[in-house]
Amino acid sequence: MRPILKVRDFSQNRREEFLRESWGLMLSFVESLPKTWLRANLTPNARVILEKRYLKQENGKVAESPEEMLYRVASVIAQIEEKFGKGKKEVKELTKSFYEMMAKLEFMPNSPTLMNAGRDLGQLSACFVLPIDDSMEEIFDAIKNAAIIHKSGGGTGFSFSRLRPKNSTVRSTGGVASGPVSFMKVFNAATEAVKQGGTRRGANMGILRVDHPDILEFITCKEDNKEITNFNISVGITEAFMKAVQEKAQYNLIDPHSKEAVGQLYAPDVFTMIVDRAWRNGEPGVIFIDRLNRDNPTPQLGEIEATNPCGEQPLLPNEACNLGSINLKLMVTEKDGKVVVDWERLGTITRTATRFLDNVIEANTYPLPAIEAMVKGNRKIGLGVMGFADMLILLQASYASEDGVEYAEKIMNFIQTEARLESQRLAEERGNFPNYKGSIYDGVRPLRNATLTTIAPTGTISMICGASSGVEPLFAVAYTKTVMDGTALIEVNPIFQSFAEEYGFNSPELMRKIAEKGTVLGFSEVPNWVQEVFVTAQEIDPEWHIRIQAAFQKYTDNAVSKTINFANEATHEDIAKAYELAYELNCKGLTVYRDGSREEQVLSTGIAKKADEKATEPKGQASNTESDSDEFVIPKMPFIPEVNTVLPRPRPTTTTGVTEKIRIGCGNLYVSVMADEKGICEIFTNTGRAGGCSSQSEATARLISIALRSGISVDAIIEQVKGIRCPACIRREGVKVTSCPDAIARVIKEYVELGKGKMNSVTFKTEPEVEEKPVQSKSASFTGGQKVRSTVAEANSCPECGMGINHESGCVVCTHCGYSKCG
Repeated sequence: MRPILKVRDFSQNRREEFLRESWGLMLSFVESLPKTWLRANLTPNARVILEKRYLKQENGKVAESPEEMLYRVASVIAQIEEKFGKGKKEVKELTKSFYEMMAKLEFMPNSPTLMNAGRDLGQLSACFVLPIDDSMEEIFDAIKNAAIIHKSGGGTGFSFSRLRPKNSTVRSTGGVASGPVSFMKVFNAATEAVKQGGTRRGANMGILRVDHPDILEFITCKEDNKEITNFNISVGITEAFMKAVQEKAQYNLIDPHSKEAVGQLYAPDVFTMIVDRAWRNGEPGVIFIDRLNRDNPTPQLGEIEATNPCGEQPLLPNEACNLGSINLKLMVTEKDGKVVVDWERLGTITRTATRFLDNVIEANTYPLPAIEAMVKGNRKIGLGVMGFADMLILLQASYASEDGVEYAEKIMNFIQTEARLESQRLAEERGNFPNYKGSIYDGVRPLRNATLTTIAPTGTISMICGASSGVEPLFAVAYTKTVMDGTALIEVNPIFQSFAEEYGFNSPELMRKIAEKGTVLGFSEVPNWVQEVFVTAQEIDPEWHIRIQAAFQKYTDNAVSKTINFANEATHEDIAKAYELAYELNCKGLTVYRDGSREEQVLSTGIAKKADEKATEPKGQASNTESDSDEFVIPKMPFIPEVNTVLPRPRPTTTTGVTEKIRIGCGNLYVSVMADEKGICEIFTNTGRAGGCSSQSEATARLISIALRSGISVDAIIEQVKGIRCPACIRREGVKVTSCPDAIARVIKEYVELGKGKMNSVTFKTEPEVEEKPVQSKSASFTGGQKVRSTVAEANSCPECGMGINHESGCVVCTHCGYSKCG
């Protein structure tokens, strides 16, 4: 029998003390704020993230504290109340309410609001969808508008389904169209050139309907993980397509201009292709496009074609939405000696957050007039949650259980109900959203906002709040974090630490072992009921991931952003079953990620079937016939080339190695050689500030790395690249290598000889000069053949700090430095 969790006094007056004592959160004091106001409950790590990404900067220095940032946001959003007749006293009271729910970490708005409220930029929305119509002028207008949005800190979604298929005739020029995928690459290149909000690269979603004639090229367009890197992609799945999959039938391909059928494909084959690519690297995801339009609140304005980058916010063309999340970790209390959901507090925060987000619409500075008109016409907001996994743990319920699913439904049903009630009150006070007439709510209920709830990824803001991300499970109970001086620190989930102390199984040795494994399963020191509630993402059967997503979707106006995690050994059939279950349970989309899959690159040979050979196939006919067997196989499709492949072994999670600084013709080159128990497996290069051919040396290092993991002889690789000559190296006095490839070959050779006692004259530098510090990896230091120190190089590494990253909620997040691809 599980013991009752002793949470002491969960009353409002004791909440801060509980946070400090049990979860290690700390308070700070800022003299500029009113003495009676609460100071933000931020961890040291949260403060570092805020300083790095959110706080106001002047002359390259932080110019405000976290509390001042929260006050800036609260006051700007509360000031909107004056527009609707509120007096200064009421505005001041609401400012305090907004401030306190953020300072207590009970609610946090999306990143653009924290960054930009009260500042010159003033753009507060995270999610945008831009239309792409089928003319060169409209396509490049969309690229320009996307650049403006990325510069302001937002992410963009696009449907490429209106573009004519590849090789279609262009009447105005007599030429042929290049197709949606080619233009996606143009969008991708433009995004790469724009630094988003000064903090991250722009994020995009690209969607193509499954009945577009170019769907096969789209499905395979990200086979190379280095292609179209600034896009997540999803196939817009129709009900007709899913029916054809179930019936093992063909389905029509529709010309986007004539709306007529121009061919057919065998649906199970296309479904299998989607599954195969998702198995390989997690893309494409799927969006059930007809379901998005089934719940479109304003069908009179047109169809929903696309979503924001992580898929949780379906939007009309030229529409945007601002998001915010409630921290469920703090929505618990003690009653009759048992931890229960604090429904009263959850209701208060839901209502206050709904008003906050409606005010954001008025406070916002929009990047384009068309977007402002659409946003103010529909007034969509997206209130969601974070810390769901934390809440379940405190309630002593397993994520992978019927209790977990039941809590998900109850929590989201309650939030949706309270948000709608508050939106009704706002409608009575301020009026319905302008496009109310003809909407699905017309004559049913007054409503201020066309949509109210969204489950978004909360990568960085959940780190600020010290909560688990979105509705995701825990990714690790403990892990090892290496700081800049090479010291390895054990980071332990604060609730687990509290449990360990409360129930007497805490020890540094146990925490170290858990950090090495990442999970508590199988440790006899940890009670079985604790093992059950601290289950991590990789240990949860995908069915439970999907059932949790479906439970939240049931009471979410928009959609749910979540990643369905699979172990590396998961099969194609496992992925297929996940898609089918998500469809069956009325999810609006699905993103899957098989552990380590993005690190497995396929070296292939073979010649693709030429376009003229494809053209000889009978129009409207599928070459595949239905199989008599129910066994899951990847069919040989006539339009996919046969290839011979060598599959490199996956990059290991942990490696050790050496880094050497070598003088080249262009400055300095840093070469890192990394190995695991099977031998050398990875080469990294980095150039110093003086520059150099960084792309060339990186390409060389990557090709060598994949050759090493494919079993190619080290000696053969050295022989191929040594002695290659570069004029810049040959002509530069004092340079002892002939090129960057030659330098790489020398370091590999020296590393190999390390084991033969021939390294005594070579010194590998651990920390190069500050002005030329490489950023790609931390590596070991060897002097005279003796290993001094080693750190971890992650196979899936953060582009900023080099540590391991998580794939969650359709996004990529680093728990070490706060980097998030999606904000």
